[in-house]
Amino acid sequence: MIPLHDDNPTEITPLVTIALIVLCALVFLYEASLPERAGEAFVFYYGAIPASLFGHESALPENAVGFPVTLTLLTSMFLHGGWMHLIGNMLYLWIFGNNVEDAMGHAKFVIFYVVCGVLAAMSHALTDPSSAVPMVGASGAISGVLGAYLLLYPHARVMVLIPLGIFSQATYIPAGFVLGFWFVLQLLSGGMSLGQGGGGVAWFAHVGGFVAGMALIGLFKRPDVRFFQPARHRGWRSAGW
Repeated sequence: MIPLHDDNPTEITPLVTIALIVLCALVFLYEASLPERAGEAFVFYYGAIPASLFGHESALPENAVGFPVTLTLLTSMFLHGGWMHLIGNMLYLWIFGNNVEDAMGHAKFVIFYVVCGVLAAMSHALTDPSSAVPMVGASGAISGVLGAYLLLYPHARVMVLIPLGIFSQATYIPAGFVLGFWFVLQLLSGGMSLGQGGGGVAWFAHVGGFVAGMALIGLFKRPDVRFFQPARHRGWRSAGW
C-alpha cells in the first residue's frame, strides 16, 4: 500500500514539516551534484555509522573520521541514498507530519522529530555495533511521527494506492490499519535481516523510531488533544486507477 494523502485537516500551517521537506530536498540536491567519490565521502562524513558511534574507529575508512560523532545522529536525518528514498520519506512526512505538528505546535514538533530520529538511529546501531555502513535518511524520525499519528488519529482515513499489476486501486483505509500494517512489515523485515550484515534498509531504525513516537507523544501533544480521535467523515468513496 502506498499512501497518497489523508482526510484529516489541520488547524495550523505546518511550517516545520514544510521546512524539513525543503531542507532534505536541498541537502539531497547538493549531495547529488557532487562527483561520485566526493559524494561517497560526504555520506561517510555526515552519516551515522554504528562503528563510529560505539568507538570502533579502526574499522572505518579515513574519510569517515573527523566530524563529531554525536552530531552525525542529527546530520544523517537530512541525507538520502537516492531519489526514491527521498521522495518516499517526504511523502510520508507530508501526509502524517502536518497533523502531528498540529497536535503539539511548531517548537515541540522540532524537538519530538529530532529525539525520535536519534533514538531510531541508536536502535539500528545497537543491532550491529561494528557496522561501518553509514545510515542516512529521515525515515527513523518520520517513523516516530507515524507512531504518534497512530495513537492520535487511528480512525482518520488515508487514501492508499494498492498496486494490482497493470491495474491499481486507490481507496480510503483507516490510518490504524495502514500504520499497523506498516509497522508489522518493518518488524518482520528487521527480524529476517538480523545477522546478515552489510547495508540495505535500516529496519530497526523504523521500529525504534515508531516505538519512540508512541512512547513520547503523550509528553509532547497539547493537553487539549485527545488520543484515538474519531474520523472526520467527508463521505467514503474509492476510485479505480
